[in-house]
Amino acid sequence: MDIEVRHAAHPDAVRTFDTEALRAHFLVETVFAPGRIALTYSHYDRFVLGGATPLEGELVLGAPKAIGQKTFLAERELGVLNIGGAGRVRVDGTVYDLARLDCLYVGKGAVDVRFESETPGDPAKFYLISAPAHAIHPTRIITKAQARHHELGETATANRRGLHQFIHPEVCDSCQISMGFTLLEAGSIWNTMPCHTHERRMEAYLYFDIAPEHRVFHFMGEPHQTRHLVVASDQAVISPPWSIHSGAGTSRYGFIWAMAGDNRDFTDMDHLAIGELR
Repeated sequence: MDIEVRHAAHPDAVRTFDTEALRAHFLVETVFAPGRIALTYSHYDRFVLGGATPLEGELVLGAPKAIGQKTFLAERELGVLNIGGAGRVRVDGTVYDLARLDCLYVGKGAVDVRFESETPGDPAKFYLISAPAHAIHPTRIITKAQARHHELGETATANRRGLHQFIHPEVCDSCQISMGFTLLEAGSIWNTMPCHTHERRMEAYLYFDIAPEHRVFHFMGEPHQTRHLVVASDQAVISPPWSIHSGAGTSRYGFIWAMAGDNRDFTDMDHLAIGELR
């Protein structure tokens, strides 16, 4: 298991970043490494994101030094969303089968967490997100059918999309993490525009279902100092609380959004008019 530590960056400093520096601080280029667990630890709300891609056998979630505990979930909670083939997660001996686009919430205090693929030739790709937890909530699976679903956007503005909320106060209890995904319809390319910020929590985006020849332009930065990252499929972006987070693709795509911070109120956003952006 590998873990990379990313420190927080002040917005004044980010204004001076060139492309390489911006990507080094905020883009996670390798989330899924075949046969390994690869993690990135962000000092924004001590949020961890990464991927578990089991092939033959199982992968065990250990506790690297950055976590500071004997077990990974001693003082943390975990969200798992599968974007690959069918797989299973074993939590302290209990087996949870996850089809593609199913989600698992694992509560604080779980000791033994293991990931397996049902078929090594079509491996599961478990996207993992974690943040510190102050209480224990039950581990539970949330299937795609059980998620809270919303249809958003308009064809005229090229942002017709389906929002699926999994770890959300009206679906599954948690301490501070929220998690779900959004799928754009054919012909739509924009997400989260008009955009917003939310100073009370950070966010991370994992972009997926992008054809190899296509990319998403992820917009970030202060509203009056915008920047962009060019993102391929299965890459993730760390979004600071002070940053906008919006994107436009060269084709349709999906993204998993996940948040941690002061609250789990999905509507706690500071909205911006398009004309305010610079």
